[in-house]
Amino acid sequence: MKPTDIEIPEHLRPGDGRFGAGPSKVRPEAMAALHERARDYMGTSHRRTTVKSEVARLRSGLAELFGSPDGYEVMMGNGGTTVLWDAIVFGLIERRSQHCVFGEFSQKFATAVANAGFLSEPELVESEPGTHPAPAPSEGVDLYALTHNETSTGVAMPVRRVAGRGLLAVDATSAAAGMRVQPSEFDFYYFAPQKGLASDGGLWLALASPAAIERIEALAASDRHIPASLDLAIALDNSRKDQTYNTPALATILLAAEQVDWINSQGGLEWAATRCEKSSSTLYDWAEACELAAPFVERPEQRSPVVVTIDFDSSVDAADITGALRANGIVDTESYRKLGRNQIRVATYPAVEPDDATALVGCLDYLLERLA
Repeated sequence: MKPTDIEIPEHLRPGDGRFGAGPSKVRPEAMAALHERARDYMGTSHRRTTVKSEVARLRSGLAELFGSPDGYEVMMGNGGTTVLWDAIVFGLIERRSQHCVFGEFSQKFATAVANAGFLSEPELVESEPGTHPAPAPSEGVDLYALTHNETSTGVAMPVRRVAGRGLLAVDATSAAAGMRVQPSEFDFYYFAPQKGLASDGGLWLALASPAAIERIEALAASDRHIPASLDLAIALDNSRKDQTYNTPALATILLAAEQVDWINSQGGLEWAATRCEKSSSTLYDWAEACELAAPFVERPEQRSPVVVTIDFDSSVDAADITGALRANGIVDTESYRKLGRNQIRVATYPAVEPDDATALVGCLDYLLERLA
């Protein structure tokens, strides 16, 4: 029998089988809200009140979610995190940055900076996948780049300021809305909405401190050439008007606003973080107790509460497990493609029901009994 021919009993399966690390599960209630707005919102001008009010709802909701201090502003723009890295290269780094590199996405940002001929070579602080390094004060560094949660490996690191004059910029693409953070510890906390915000891609969002705003405005006023689509000062100006420089994906904005409002109504970031920890702990506890599995991240304090990576014994092919799960409607549990490990990767963002994480464990037991 092929792995994909194994039928998991219906009573064992999760109510919703979407566990992807991004794009992630979108709550049915948010999709229903989008459907209700199909005639008066979708297909309307993004420069008019109908859409701008949704942008304002999203921005104010995020400010509430993170407990935004006075002077911090929620910014947004088109293109997602990858585009924002290029914008940071032009509009937030004066001369030199330091990067904590411990996976695919933290490496990509460092590479973008290294390819910028007008900046000094970035300083790299690296560690092996499955661990995270620690930033260190360094003379001449004016921006420290951290990754709150490395989506490729399931490693989480604390967000704390580094001594010195440098700004602290944090890639929170898969951490935002699911992990605790103190705004006083960062200057630029940025993310995309297709993960914890349970929306779609193509947009970037950031919470910027007064110091970050000052840096953005100073570099925009300098003689540095900044393409308009990557100009953070232009993005800031448009954000203050509850709009984007060019046309955004309207569905993405509304779905993200629905998710943020839902989290805030349930108890905010503390509620969401606790919910994610409950789901992820179910999977980590199972992996530690299973003879054929183990958490990929060995140190518990570095394990992500929103992206769980589990290694399997060589006697079991993780591809057989993910294939069988997919055949039973449980999708996107495959390992990150470039990591190349015999493992699964499971997202436990706020939209994922903790009961579904528990059901997934039962499905894994059922499959291992037949695949081992």
